[in-house]
Amino acid sequence: MFRGQIEVIKADHDRRGLPHGPIDEVIRLDEEWRKKQYDADQLRRKRNEAAREIAEAKKSGDSQAAESRINQVSEIGDEIGNLENECVDLLERRDLLRMGIPNILHEDVPVGKDDQKNVELSQHGTKPEFEFDPMVHNDLIERNGWVDQARGAKVAGSRFYFLQGNLARLEMALQQYGADFLIERGYTLVQPPLMMNREAYEGVTDLEDFETVMYGVEPDKYYLIATSEHPLTAMRMNEIIEPSELPIRLVGVSDCFRREVGAHGLSDRGIWRVHQFKKIEQIIICEPRDSWDHHEELLQNAKDLWDSLGLHYRVVSICTGDMGSVAAKKYDLEAWLPGIDAFKEVVSCSNCTDYQANRLRIRYRTSEGSSTVHTLNSTAVATTRALVAIMEQCQREDGSVVIPEALRPYMGNNETIGPSS
Repeated sequence: MFRGQIEVIKADHDRRGLPHGPIDEVIRLDEEWRKKQYDADQLRRKRNEAAREIAEAKKSGDSQAAESRINQVSEIGDEIGNLENECVDLLERRDLLRMGIPNILHEDVPVGKDDQKNVELSQHGTKPEFEFDPMVHNDLIERNGWVDQARGAKVAGSRFYFLQGNLARLEMALQQYGADFLIERGYTLVQPPLMMNREAYEGVTDLEDFETVMYGVEPDKYYLIATSEHPLTAMRMNEIIEPSELPIRLVGVSDCFRREVGAHGLSDRGIWRVHQFKKIEQIIICEPRDSWDHHEELLQNAKDLWDSLGLHYRVVSICTGDMGSVAAKKYDLEAWLPGIDAFKEVVSCSNCTDYQANRLRIRYRTSEGSSTVHTLNSTAVATTRALVAIMEQCQREDGSVVIPEALRPYMGNNETIGPSS
């Protein structure tokens, strides 16, 4: 695309409000790399010709001519070596910049500078009304003894916590219910590794940008996963998939780890923004022609799941200024939190088109050879955020919380949870 469709990339940067400088530098470095590659190839041909002349000179007994050509070959070899080193340096610099260029946005993505320009598409469920002043979840967990943040901080640091008693049991119910919900829709359950190497991580995201929110594991050079989307997508790296396997539908259940640098306000207390949490994630790998239908499928799965919990939420289309590097189009589900009188994100649903697949070299077999797949992902349930939505929307005046009906079979058919002993 950089060599043949550069205006498409620049037009996308214009929509995002990004400068063209990095694009132009990629092109400059690529042209310089190609020129030096050409120069090195010409020198290799010259060296091969000189080698043949050496053989002929030796065969004819002309030792002086042979010696002259030997010296020439040595000098050419030095020039080739210098050019090869320059080519390696140029290629590394080019690809470091190129890997930071974001995906091409879908034409339907709304234009806007930040999340204030995200577009609400629909609202779902009944907005809860209370005959008392609803509490924020921070106060509910303290009142009921459901989370011990002080001891979590003591053993691991701020924003770590002990989830305990009835709320811990409800969190396990969410995991099981979310997985069962998607298994019944034909998704294969996968529990991924919780660490990834750098090569795999560079395939699924712009690691230079994303690295600041991740935990590194030293000295082994691994990264704790920030979401199961990353290992589940990367598990097919460097593979050619048979078309009979597509679409691949996966549901991942895993712990997730994020540094969450810079969070403040509501996020400083409670379990809304924490360093470790569990997530049930949807993944689809498919042929390009089907990816936009599958994007709607993932969104519908998320909506149906949250509808089944009886919670009030809205669906928004993410605008250009709030979009990351990887997705071509993204929807969010935002749950209503009455304690703060606001909608907050609980689900992110993305079509990454061929962006990750190109980086990971995931292809599928075609009659003409092979072609790049499309990859898609969506949260089903991030359990701590779902717990916050349940606590705030289903709270009662005495501080107890009504369990969503769909989760009651996983909770001994109890209807409410109260204080933990």
